[in-house]
Amino acid sequence: MIYLWFLFWVCTSSSYAQQFYDSSSCYSEKSGPGSRYTCNYSQNSCDTFVVYRASKQLQTIAAITKSFLLNPDEVLQHNNHTSLYEILKPGREVFVPIKCYCAGQFFQANFSYKVREESTTFSEIACGVFEGLLKYLTLKEANPSNETKVGSELHVPVRCACLDNFTRSIGVTHLVTYPLIEGDLLETLSTRFGISSEDLSAVNNLKPDQTIYQQSTVLIPLKADPVIEFSIPDSDSGSPPPTVFLPTIPREKTSKTSKLRGIYIAGSVSGVFLVVVALVACGLYIQAFKKWKGKNFQSFTAESSPVSCSPVRSSGRTGQTSTNSTISCLSPDLLVGIKYSLFLYSIEELRKATRDFSEESKIGDQVFKGLINNVEVMIKQTRFEDTRRIINLYSKINHINIVSLHGICYGESDFSCSYLVFEFPRNDCLRQCLSNPYNPLLWHRRTQIAFDIATGLHYLHYCTFLSHAHMSLCSRNIFVTANWRAKLANIETNTPSAVPLKGNDKSESLREWVAPEYLHGSTSEKAHIFAFGVVLLELISGREDPDGKWFRESIEFLGGASESGCFEQLRSFVDPSLKDDFSLAEALCLAVLAKACVEDDPLRRPPMDDIMKVLARMA
Repeated sequence: MIYLWFLFWVCTSSSYAQQFYDSSSCYSEKSGPGSRYTCNYSQNSCDTFVVYRASKQLQTIAAITKSFLLNPDEVLQHNNHTSLYEILKPGREVFVPIKCYCAGQFFQANFSYKVREESTTFSEIACGVFEGLLKYLTLKEANPSNETKVGSELHVPVRCACLDNFTRSIGVTHLVTYPLIEGDLLETLSTRFGISSEDLSAVNNLKPDQTIYQQSTVLIPLKADPVIEFSIPDSDSGSPPPTVFLPTIPREKTSKTSKLRGIYIAGSVSGVFLVVVALVACGLYIQAFKKWKGKNFQSFTAESSPVSCSPVRSSGRTGQTSTNSTISCLSPDLLVGIKYSLFLYSIEELRKATRDFSEESKIGDQVFKGLINNVEVMIKQTRFEDTRRIINLYSKINHINIVSLHGICYGESDFSCSYLVFEFPRNDCLRQCLSNPYNPLLWHRRTQIAFDIATGLHYLHYCTFLSHAHMSLCSRNIFVTANWRAKLANIETNTPSAVPLKGNDKSESLREWVAPEYLHGSTSEKAHIFAFGVVLLELISGREDPDGKWFRESIEFLGGASESGCFEQLRSFVDPSLKDDFSLAEALCLAVLAKACVEDDPLRRPPMDDIMKVLARMA
């Protein structure tokens, strides 16, 4: 008899919602109720959905379906959309249909993921690529080998759940796994999905006023097949419009709406107050920081005369100073704006950093790579008479997409040359990145790099006085940071030449394909844009073409010379190391833009403003 009562209790308790909300972050090392959804009842599998948000890696429905191994037509149907290849704004929500299985004691949808990048971690895959649809700990446990090397295949058990007796009793047809983001509340979710807050709380074992957190998931109980409305146009600000879910049941407004509005107003007032406090604090911090730097870093000293000659004191990053015999003869107003950030290095420091300017440290024509206080720098030898002009130029430039000037060294006592010390972005120059067969530059990184280059050029065109034309623009004078962002280098050079890389014996290996008008002595921003077009062609094809002959022949089809097989020709032009891992629409757009930039007639080349508008849609 006791056994029968126990059996009855188990059956009745299993008929109610068994899923719990896990408030811990996706990155958490702890596992608890809700970290995975349990399946201690009879149903072994079901068809359901998860919500996935478009990202820079997966920008189209075609890319999402390929990654999740789905039927594209089914995804289009549930998202009320017709185009597989339309670029979605980052954050645009997509309903992804999945098959949910009961594996042991937990539900899961099984996917596989092939690692494409070096130094990828389980947390980056679980919480980044799969956006918290499973916890980092779950992914780690599902792959006991702990292998995240490039090319390794990972098993990805995404969180999902099937219906039980309770959810069926209230008319639910699907439990949708929804990854929470900042700003999500129980009230807003129930409004967006057209469900009651009571049902949402009951399914997830939530208290009515319980707080929910980003980087976790909840189950959305829907009473009809879900559909997302994609017909709303993007806003003028360029941000993705809020996704509208077609309601599944009618829902009356409650008095909680006015209460929620009050919370928003109070939050806005508090936010404005906090911003004002933060700005005041930043101002005080900057003022104190400048005083601190003035005490620790030696600046150029100047007497009352227009030009002063005083001993230069070397200020390394150790904070110690030592007098050098070299004499400074620079105008005291030369370093306006950077006098507290420009270091004075001794020749001994540079010799130690470059192992006495050895061939192994040489990365270009009179350019060396060195290590000073565990920071990689680029050291460029220049004529002493050019030093004033270069420092004057960099004192007026401050941009994230332009390498910064760290300091200067006056070299030997005969003033035959000087050394300029620049930052050295970790991933070397763009040409090296495009030539690496073992770690090919991914497509989304190429589009971001193109945008970064254009941003830097736009700054030089319109935000410096006087505007500066970067006539040495080429893939060898563009450097890539550790997080794959581009920085322009060598902008002080006014000849259309590249810095030859280490191992290139030909000092004549300068970029010969330049704007036609430049060969006749005319320099302008349009010649600048021509060089940018050449870099775009290199980004697309991965190849370097010094005389431009191959590039010209390869993009003839864009001018209508050959309408047949346009896409096949484009595919053959794209860097083969990408294989099929790129957007054909974006490749066509970049190729058309590049062709416009390298037009012989300067008037037919697009202005930098228009180039920025095109690339901003991809980056």
